[in-house]
Amino acid sequence: MKKMINIALPKGRLGEKAYAMFEAAGYECPSIKEESRKLIFENAEKGVRYFWVKPSDVVIYVERGAADIGIAGKDIILEYSPDIYELLDLEMGKCRMAVAAKKDFVDHRDKTLRVATKFPNIAKSYYNKQSREIDIIKLNGSIELAPILGLSDVIVDIVETGKTLYENDLEPKADIVDISARLVSNKVSHKFKNEEINEISARLEKILLAKKA
Repeated sequence: MKKMINIALPKGRLGEKAYAMFEAAGYECPSIKEESRKLIFENAEKGVRYFWVKPSDVVIYVERGAADIGIAGKDIILEYSPDIYELLDLEMGKCRMAVAAKKDFVDHRDKTLRVATKFPNIAKSYYNKQSREIDIIKLNGSIELAPILGLSDVIVDIVETGKTLYENDLEPKADIVDISARLVSNKVSHKFKNEEINEISARLEKILLAKKA
């Protein structure tokens, strides 16, 4: 008998794209597309149970075992360093983590660099490798405002097209890491539901390979 696999999907466009991949891989769950206030959707025949969570919470659900697998951005994985397995790069939601600043910004290394970001751990790791003294300013939104209003010298944030930066007279100064959505797994689940999880991963990988062909 198939073991039920609990799957945490990030709310929003990325999660919807990810679900479409699961559906194409044969793990459809029609009720997930219905208008309702339900939080959990399952297809017992296919052995899958889905639920939507805040994108930054996916790794918590997976790490703690409430979800067997989930879809999480590489940015979230790097920021929180959860004790989970990263199984597959789904090659969607592609962007990059970058340092950005005003166009005329010059980094004077004799001064502490003020860095505004939603990702303090990624920023610290990046600047530690450069032995750069920094002052982290943790913000939750509108990061671009920080250098404009003189709150910070630079920002560390996700950049897709760079359009928002350029419209606010900012520009990328350095790329830190490429970001995309990853299939992640709880370590205990991967041991005890290995066959089912590996099957899901293999089917998703097959879809990715077909897209490239």
